[in-house]
Amino acid sequence: MGQRIDVEHLDVFYGKFMAVENVSMTINPNQVTAFIGPSGCGKSTFLRTINRMHEMTDKATVKGSILLEGRNLYSSEIDPVQVRREVGMVFQRPNPFPTMSIRQNVLAGIKLNNKSLTKAQADEIVETSLKGANLFNEVKDRLDSAAIGMSGGQQQRLCIARAIAMKPSVLLMDEPCSALDPISTLAVEDLIYELSSNYTIVIVTHNMQQASRVSQRTAFFNISDVGKPGRLIEMDQTTKIFSNPSNQQTENYISGKFG
Repeated sequence: MGQRIDVEHLDVFYGKFMAVENVSMTINPNQVTAFIGPSGCGKSTFLRTINRMHEMTDKATVKGSILLEGRNLYSSEIDPVQVRREVGMVFQRPNPFPTMSIRQNVLAGIKLNNKSLTKAQADEIVETSLKGANLFNEVKDRLDSAAIGMSGGQQQRLCIARAIAMKPSVLLMDEPCSALDPISTLAVEDLIYELSSNYTIVIVTHNMQQASRVSQRTAFFNISDVGKPGRLIEMDQTTKIFSNPSNQQTENYISGKFG
């Protein structure tokens, strides 16, 4: 099941440059939370702090805390690799491993963590994960074929299957539909809605219609000027954000006055 995330006074730095300033929010379990805002406002940067992926960038640091069911993910006792097992990530462009089969792609994370599996265990994980990604019926007869031969939408759902094979409690999605056609986008949006019953899902999207379709809560980020840090301006129920936001900046963005 999904887990609750509490972010408290989070600042994100790249060297001396502050990219995101003083974000505090609660992300509810078993819901979809959307991050919206103009380019460069820190949405994706902040998203990557939730599973400590930003640390893979040189000189990236944070101040503040992110609590997953009360555990501070930035505590010195916490292994960042373990965080990334619990908090899965799906990227903007589908990124299956091109030299691997569909089956091998699903199992890649598990194998990377040195887990030895019997064939029966592997088969069960592959089937369960692909079914969870609404993909099994489409590919069950070609599991040993190269993943690179799949359509873009199928590749993205395969990446979601690869993430859920690790049994995370949280799934982060960074513009997961931006490289997809409308039919594939609909399939992924339907999948996101279904997955939210078992996972906490956070999605960054530039598509406001998508945010309104798939999320229960929406957070709007903005910057005051070029080179200034991104800030959380407003977070509320998605229906309220899109119909009656509390902040004028949110209203201006939603109505298309900038962005």
